[in-house]
Amino acid sequence: MDFLSSHLLSVILFFPVFAAILILFLPKGEDKLVRWTALIASLVPFVLTVVLWLNFDASASSVFQFEESYIWYAAINSNFHLGVDGISLSMVLLTTLLTPLAILASFSIKEKVKAYMMLFLFLEMGMLGVFMSMDLLIFFVFWEIGLVPMYFLINQWGSSNRNYASLKFMIYTVGGSLGLLLAIQLLGVSFGTYDIGELISHFNYSAVLHNIPLNMDINAVKAISFWAFVVAFAIKVPVWPFHTWLPDAHTEAPTAGSMILAGVLLKLGAYGFIRLVLPLYPAESAHFAGWLAFLAVMAIVFGAFGAYGQTDFKRLVAYSSVNHMGFVLLGIAAAAKAIGTANAHIAMNGAILQMFNHGLSAAGMFFLVGVIYERTHTRDLREFGGLFPLVPVYGGILIFTSMASLGLPGLNGFVSEFLVVRGAWGELAGYTAAAMLGLLFTGAYILKGVKNVLHGPMNEEWAHGEHKLTDINTREIVVMVPLMALMLSLGIWPGWLLTVINNAVTALF
Repeated sequence: MDFLSSHLLSVILFFPVFAAILILFLPKGEDKLVRWTALIASLVPFVLTVVLWLNFDASASSVFQFEESYIWYAAINSNFHLGVDGISLSMVLLTTLLTPLAILASFSIKEKVKAYMMLFLFLEMGMLGVFMSMDLLIFFVFWEIGLVPMYFLINQWGSSNRNYASLKFMIYTVGGSLGLLLAIQLLGVSFGTYDIGELISHFNYSAVLHNIPLNMDINAVKAISFWAFVVAFAIKVPVWPFHTWLPDAHTEAPTAGSMILAGVLLKLGAYGFIRLVLPLYPAESAHFAGWLAFLAVMAIVFGAFGAYGQTDFKRLVAYSSVNHMGFVLLGIAAAAKAIGTANAHIAMNGAILQMFNHGLSAAGMFFLVGVIYERTHTRDLREFGGLFPLVPVYGGILIFTSMASLGLPGLNGFVSEFLVVRGAWGELAGYTAAAMLGLLFTGAYILKGVKNVLHGPMNEEWAHGEHKLTDINTREIVVMVPLMALMLSLGIWPGWLLTVINNAVTALF
């Protein structure tokens, strides 16, 4: 037990890899065994994360807890350094929760089941590593690890246009990562360390570099690395106009792939802004906060308009992710504009809570699109209509999840978007007012999707014969119940999560 308590983060991080290796040696053709092994194995990091959560001291004066540090590459002073604060802990909880739900949602996968489940577990390890890393080089390694499994999940198990979508996903994200790697190397050479805590200390309290290449001054180092970081994270969020890879990737990805892509992978970019850009570059962030707010508003407005214009149910939900992640960036921009003020504090709390809430509602929406697609083999909203009497349980769950995504008071989406708008209004009033246009159309596209699927004249094709629609089954309900429970609990009592986030934001500022 002492080993577990002192190496808890390492166990959570690498257990999915050990599980994937175990699955590799399972007998060929035993798909049921592979599925259940993957599901049970994915529950272990979740249980350990709950233990981590229960033992996390939200009131502690130290920012990071459960730290582990091992010499990794002594020649360049890079260590395998892990740790969590309230911000990263909430993202670790989201990741370990959504992974088993996505694996359970994948039980309908029939082809290459062993490879599929192994890729999902490797993907979990990559995502967790980004949230736990306290060394920039280790951060980058895990950042890249997460790309490869998602590429293959889209490419091998996606829809008809999967080759184009997977290649576009890889080109966009690797293109951003190239600048990120060069900026990390620049910082490491300049400061003689890759430790995030030490870099923040150097940047904020010292203008002396250990080893300045090419006689560059600190301002040049900051300017170059700032923009490299911003572009890499903006592509990942994704921020308009870097968002075009997202609808294609979502549309072609398998259902569980879309759940994880929207639920966790998009959060990596926003997490990069919060963990690295704001602490390392507070002056630059404040200077360019207006531009960040402009891009956020464009994502909110164009994401909402784009979603409203879709006839493909999955593309509608995909564009809604652009819309909702725009609120995250708006909160970050407001925090950057006036770090340390009450408005900045509220906006940052809202942005982090919005990351968690969007992970729940987006994963739920993509899963529900997959449920109806498996039965009808179409995502065209014009081919549905009036299905509520045929699938009343599914209809109720869809309306509940849609309302959480819409931001109905009493459900989770309202709390986080309210905090972002409340905090941003005091710092970026004009941009916030413009964002309300996107918020208006959020209601429009959500209601459009619900109306076209469940209401209006019934499409008789789904009521009779071989195409007769069946309601959501027990396994699918089990996937949705934890998500719905969290949506409701965070809507009624967000304090259990906000307290942990708020203390970490206070320490960050």
